[in-house]
Amino acid sequence: MDSRTRIAAAAWLATLGAAGALLPLIEGADWLVQAGVLLAAQSGTGVLLRRPPVPAVVPPLAQAAVSLLLLTVVCVREEALGGLLPGPAAFDAFGRLLSAGADDIGHYAAPAPATDGIRLMVFGGVLLVGLLVDLLAVTLRSAASAGLPLLALYSVAAGVAQEEGGWQYFACAGTGFLVLLLVEGRDRLTGWGRFFGGPGVPAWMPGAPPPGAAPAVAGPRVRAGRRIGALTLGVAVLAPLLLPQLGSGLLDPEGERGAGGPGGSTSLDPLVALQDHLVRGENRTVLTYRTDGGDTPSMYLRLAALDEFNGTAWSSSRWWEANVPPAPWPVFGLASSVAAREVTTRISAAPDYAQPSLPVPYPATWIETPGDWSFDQGSQTLVSADGELSSQGREYRVDHLLVEPTAEQLANAPAAPGDIAEYYTRVPAELPAEVGETAAEVTAGSANALERAVALQRWFVREGGFRYDTSVASGTGPDAVAAFLRDREGFCVHFAFAMAAMARTLDIPAQVAVGFTGGVRQADGTFQVGTHNAHAWPELYFEGVGWVRFEPTPGQGSVPPYALPERQEPAPGPTQPEEDPTERPSPSPSPSPSPSEREAQPRTPESDEDEGGFLGWPWFPWIPWTAVLWTAGGTLVLGLLAWPAVWRARARAARLAPGAGVPAAWRELTDTAWDLGIAPLGWETPRQAAERIMRVCPLDEEASAALTRVALAFEEELYAPDPPARAAAPDVIAVSAALRASAGRRQRLRARLLPRSAVRVIHESLSGASSTARTRLSPARRGATAPPGTGA
Repeated sequence: MDSRTRIAAAAWLATLGAAGALLPLIEGADWLVQAGVLLAAQSGTGVLLRRPPVPAVVPPLAQAAVSLLLLTVVCVREEALGGLLPGPAAFDAFGRLLSAGADDIGHYAAPAPATDGIRLMVFGGVLLVGLLVDLLAVTLRSAASAGLPLLALYSVAAGVAQEEGGWQYFACAGTGFLVLLLVEGRDRLTGWGRFFGGPGVPAWMPGAPPPGAAPAVAGPRVRAGRRIGALTLGVAVLAPLLLPQLGSGLLDPEGERGAGGPGGSTSLDPLVALQDHLVRGENRTVLTYRTDGGDTPSMYLRLAALDEFNGTAWSSSRWWEANVPPAPWPVFGLASSVAAREVTTRISAAPDYAQPSLPVPYPATWIETPGDWSFDQGSQTLVSADGELSSQGREYRVDHLLVEPTAEQLANAPAAPGDIAEYYTRVPAELPAEVGETAAEVTAGSANALERAVALQRWFVREGGFRYDTSVASGTGPDAVAAFLRDREGFCVHFAFAMAAMARTLDIPAQVAVGFTGGVRQADGTFQVGTHNAHAWPELYFEGVGWVRFEPTPGQGSVPPYALPERQEPAPGPTQPEEDPTERPSPSPSPSPSPSEREAQPRTPESDEDEGGFLGWPWFPWIPWTAVLWTAGGTLVLGLLAWPAVWRARARAARLAPGAGVPAAWRELTDTAWDLGIAPLGWETPRQAAERIMRVCPLDEEASAALTRVALAFEEELYAPDPPARAAAPDVIAVSAALRASAGRRQRLRARLLPRSAVRVIHESLSGASSTARTRLSPARRGATAPPGTGA
């Protein structure tokens, strides 16, 4: 393998390692395998074109062309000319996919599904970075500069993933770049001359040179460079874990926000600190609960209900009762005709999560916990009016209902009573007219309150072009709602406030709830709720059902079944066969479904096969491809680890075989000494090398004599006009056994599993195979006429 091929392989590995930082952002890992295959084809193109002498500009141009063909085949094969060549239709399809991918990125929260548009963006980005890395490292021989595109790829992934981009992704990216630097440095070192280390044993080992003796040569620079690189990578990985964190994120030790608990505990201020919960600090667990209601991702934990919108802020009226009413608590507006299951949930708050009210599923009918609490009838929970009690480290039981209204019940719900409608549809007089006008325009043609609510939700999630962005300032008041409708970017507070305000302009009673989404189910059946589950959502009132939750924030939470838009069945044409309702409709060029619609659609083997495509594992769907990939990857890793020892064993057997000769036996002896820490020195004669080995590693008289005989025999092979035939293998075996007996256990284990001389053995074997292949393919071997003067 020549130097350019080695550097190209290292560049491929470095690019793939940096692309691994995208794993927390995209569901699954098959896309990374596909990107690795495409990247390997791109790198292989450059390797093949660099073997003959071609202008330096040719390989990068060919690689770019091959990359375009690969993207065409993988992403837009149906629009390509002959399924391969990109034409106008293919480029038009590229544009549509890129637009859809950008739209998906704005709608989905990490990890996003690997849609066709996202795959195209990822594959194209990885191939572009790979092309730049290959150009800088291989063509221009500047591996250090190749770190810039690698850093760009990793920085984009880490910046979006935030704390999900853990140390292991940084380690993969950093290791790949270090490998690229070491391979390129090895190539430069080979061009200027190889440098071997000194005696090869530490000063504390028996047989080391005395302290006053002059060293044979300077220290091993190549080995030192590797150690420095590994140490630097290790420090970069461990430093964030060892150093104190600079930002408290959700911690509020100074009590600046006025909503924190004692002792710097984590708390939730619905109007001030919700944004901090979403963008700062790690995703700390604040609640753990177990419920007998089953796997219910739609079971939100409500902390407070904000019912007043006075033109300055959304706030709670604090309808607190000093005396907690007896169980069961009445549920506001719920009729007996609506299906509701009684559920018990046991919640445990984290020791550092302090809140004056208890987050509970809505509607709660009883909370069992010690203490003198007040009852918040607006939020249907317990609250500490005097601040003496908190949720900090508290375990409590909640009896509540899982209300499951149908879309038909909501659509046919009667008008709300006058007092409820009058109070919960109030909007400030200074509310900009564009809020109500936009709400009327979005819901035009809706027949009832449910259709208007679903139209608003769909507009925020899909049709309105809104983008989820936690960096937007969380303002309040009418101006903030109007600004959000104009800018169309924000996070859950903006979406909840805007939909509730717009619903009120449509005479639908509405309020905003603040709390947590349902969390993540654990292996033991419990659910963990973290600070990044902090959320705000609108609740609309329907007579006979009560407060009904909607989800207008793109990519966040879950949309309840009654809020999903009805699926439109295609009208059968004259030649269109009747469609089986269980089958998935065929793909169409219409926009991809919204996050809520995508989550609601059942996944079938047919849908998985359609989404797979080229390299998407559509073949043999009954094969567990994930297990196959992990098994293949583990086997590959074990094979790579065992590869040096296997090559070394093969070389030992060949060198000591009958008739192998004295030079091969001498090479085996010096490589055995190298494996045990006595590195070869290129300027030494065989006799000097033997004397140094005996000086570093004391041998008995018989082994010393055998070592001397092999060295003299090798010198005769080099300088004598007609050296006698000798069998040096027995002497080499005896010396090798003596060297191993004098070495320590760690040295013997290292020599067996990771022999140092394997680098030279593998290089010689590959060089010999390459030379043999060139000889067989030369003109003389094909019978061509030899040029004059060659003696043919």
